[in-house]
Amino acid sequence: MNFVEELRWRGILHDIMPGTEELLNKGMAAGYIGFDPTADSLHVGSLAQIMTLIHFQRAGHKPYALVGGATGMVGDPSGKSAERNLLSEEVLQHNLAGIQSQLEKFLDFNSGANSAEMVNNYDWFKDFSFLNFIRDVGKHITVNYMMAKDSVKNRINGDTGMSFTEFTYQLVQGYDFYYLWKHKNCVLQMGGSDQWGNIVTGTELIRRKDAGEAYALTTQLIKKSDGSKFGKTEGGNIWLDPQKTSPYKFYQFWLNTSDADAKTYIRIFTLFDEATINALETEQDAAPHLRTLQKALAKDITIRVHGEAEYEKAIKSSEFLFGNSDIAFLNELSDAEIIGIFEGVPNFTIEKSALTAGINAVDLLAAQTAVFPSKGEAKKMIQGGGVAINKAKIGAAEDVYNIDTLINEKFIIVQKGKRNYFLIIAE
Repeated sequence: MNFVEELRWRGILHDIMPGTEELLNKGMAAGYIGFDPTADSLHVGSLAQIMTLIHFQRAGHKPYALVGGATGMVGDPSGKSAERNLLSEEVLQHNLAGIQSQLEKFLDFNSGANSAEMVNNYDWFKDFSFLNFIRDVGKHITVNYMMAKDSVKNRINGDTGMSFTEFTYQLVQGYDFYYLWKHKNCVLQMGGSDQWGNIVTGTELIRRKDAGEAYALTTQLIKKSDGSKFGKTEGGNIWLDPQKTSPYKFYQFWLNTSDADAKTYIRIFTLFDEATINALETEQDAAPHLRTLQKALAKDITIRVHGEAEYEKAIKSSEFLFGNSDIAFLNELSDAEIIGIFEGVPNFTIEKSALTAGINAVDLLAAQTAVFPSKGEAKKMIQGGGVAINKAKIGAAEDVYNIDTLINEKFIIVQKGKRNYFLIIAE
């Protein structure tokens, strides 16, 4: 497998230093990508870089995943309009542990010569004194060279300016490349297109400091076809950590992708070959309403990130919300998973004691909660057969519900019409 050609046909490749493809076609080479530890989980925006490392390893090369224990203390100015808050060492270590456990799901750390390796730049920076750094690293890169970088120019010309801390970031990242080149025979650094300047600083440091040769490759920054930012929803980032983004919500994120974006994302985020993708696109074009691409995309990524069992739960959750699945399915889920399914759905909290003696449907929906604005409106819709509790239609306004109604001894699911859900939480 030709790594660069693989990125090319998938539409991922952005820029590549001359000689890189020829080097990689000669045999196994080592390359790395850095991951920013600003949170204890990666998000879907990080998946493009993870996929790059996966393709790199599948092509027979040796991938290094660098977690920035040291650079996380500085903050990368690339693409940022203001300086970020610096993290404490304690928070940083917690974040690094979370990221490392996630990366281990995707890369093969036990495949012989091209086994993936995890490295932390804090290991080589922790004992590197400031004086030694400016003497051994700083003297090789001129201020003129650093000032020419877009990430620096944009900030210096902006409203907030740029601190010395951020200005030195490209030197710190450049030294990462030098260290890995020197000690791990790492000849290639990869990253998003906004990282080109930082990566090239590394190749320049290697050339000036040791007359060495190193290479750079960047991938496209992922954007949605409407120009909005990829990986963001009204609720914020879509995380890989199931505690931050439920597997159901994760699955729905990909399932709700537009047709145009699905054609792009299925190349970038799956391992399907070209023939498989072309066949899926043909099916999609013939019957767009079946959302063949979106379903294949959502299934593949959800299984690789969360596993088969969580994918099956996500499917059942979708069938429950948008189909006629039985309520019994919810009894298989934890409280957190149920809340995850109904995230964004209006919810109300009532005292569990209110259910002990039993409460009629109208009082439950219009007095104890505000599912309906008035008892009269609740009665009218119940009489019309348009309200269900736990997927069972309410027969009459006087129907009584009690502790036995609760799912997992905590939840009541109310449905108005086919699509309007409400969650009642008894505490």
